[in-house]
Amino acid sequence: MSTNWVGKVSIFNVSTKEKKLLNAIRSLNSVVIAFSGGVDSSLVAKAASKALSKDKVLLVTADSQSLGSGELEKCEELSHQWNLEWMSVQTNEFENSQYIANQSDRCWWCKSALMDQLEPIATQRGANIVLGVNQDDLGDHRPGQEAAKSRGAKFPLVEAGLTKHDVRELAKEWELSVWDRPSMPCLSSRIPYETKITVQLLSRVDRAENILRSIGVTDVRVRDYQDTARIEVCREDLDMVMKNSAQIHKEISDLGYRYVTLDLGGLRSGNLNAVLKS
Repeated sequence: MSTNWVGKVSIFNVSTKEKKLLNAIRSLNSVVIAFSGGVDSSLVAKAASKALSKDKVLLVTADSQSLGSGELEKCEELSHQWNLEWMSVQTNEFENSQYIANQSDRCWWCKSALMDQLEPIATQRGANIVLGVNQDDLGDHRPGQEAAKSRGAKFPLVEAGLTKHDVRELAKEWELSVWDRPSMPCLSSRIPYETKITVQLLSRVDRAENILRSIGVTDVRVRDYQDTARIEVCREDLDMVMKNSAQIHKEISDLGYRYVTLDLGGLRSGNLNAVLKS
């Protein structure tokens, strides 16, 4: 009886937040959505298609060298599924020495480069720039969010009070195929702070992670410590990695790593931010 009551309260809360989300987007009249294909920006896109006429919704994906292979195509495919206008833009963060230096403010420069591309598009359409930031994102070190917010970007998921759990629950209710899709932060997040970002490093990380996905691991990070690859997977996938350890070791070593290690602590989003708190 108690469990049912809790379940009803949860459903009620999400339903209330759903209405707040739709109202928040409706109040913007026209939106340009920074679209990564993840569950957060996908929920924002779907909400926009419900709250506004489709000619008032544009999805924009950053075509960056820090984007994982196949991600751009997935974004375009999702936009076709929902019959929403989509485009990609080239961002120039790799021309910025402050981004390449990979200090703790790296994400500021990355998001600023994206905003540089989104602002003229939004101005031309008389639209607001919208990001898929949820309530839980506010607690971590996220300079990129601050960069976007400082330039007027809107966070309707936050305005509606939606947590990550709420986002997935509502995305599932709306039958979005990405409702349980793992988060896919940019490849630069795999490189420890103060190690310079290069296209070659990001390509190596991307290939290493695809090796893990090829054996059935869906949520993975390969942290690049120059001669060492540190693999992070969910705890339930640790056995799968160990059973395929010989293959994984060989294929990832072939990418130029001397050591291939498995983090027994499992996957932790934002793990490299731990050095900022020590």
